[in-house]
This record gives sequence, C-alpha cells and structure tokens, in this order.
Amino acid sequence: MKAWTIIASVGVAGFAVLGLAMANTNPEKAEYEEYAVEKLTTYLKSDFCQKTPNFLQNLIQLNCNKLIDSVNPQIREIITATTKRQDYLVFSVYTTDLKIDNLIPGYTFETVGAFDQFYTYKAEKQ
Repeated sequence: MKAWTIIASVGVAGFAVLGLAMANTNPEKAEYEEYAVEKLTTYLKSDFCQKTPNFLQNLIQLNCNKLIDSVNPQIREIITATTKRQDYLVFSVYTTDLKIDNLIPGYTFETVGAFDQFYTYKAEKQ
C-alpha cells in the first residue's frame, strides 16, 4: 500500500509541475500574431509571388516580395482583427478567419499554442 501511495504522490506532483510549466509558457495573443504574420508572409512570398507571371511584374514595375514586405503592418492588423483566442490556462487555441473580400477566397486557421510554440492543425479554404 505504501508503494502505491508513493507512486501516486510522485504522479500527482509530476502533473502539477507539468501544469505549472505549461501555464507559464502559454503564449500570448501578440506572440501568435507575430507567428501568423511570419507564416502568412512566408507563404505569400514562396507560393503567391512564384505564381505571378514575370511579364506582369515587369509590366507594372512590381517586385512581389517587396510589396509583401511593405504591407506587413496591414497584414498584422488583419490578423489581429480576425483572430479569436480561447485561453485554457495551460494552452490556447487561436482561430483566425481571413476573409478580405468576396472576390478573394477566405481561409480559416486553427492553431494551438503551448510551451511557447505554435502548431497549426487546421487550414481550410472557405
């Protein structure tokens, strides 16, 4: 019986320490916004800009990567305005609904934040 009491006590203490560690490293919304801006900017530069025809860029004297860098503050504002955070103390779930215009498809992203890290587990086109 004493062995089970010791094992149970160690298990409870371990879970308590893990819970405290997770609560202390639960990222804030501002950290998520930085993460989301970085991911979206990287995606736009690597995917969207690569699909833009070179003749179109030359025609309007546009460098797609520089354009995306220049609208970075607006990207952050859009993400801030379209993100909801559900805080569960030891982790947070962030839901971002990017819908800018009816002509452009919208996207929904769901991300978990824990241990100062983010994991986007759902990204779907609306």
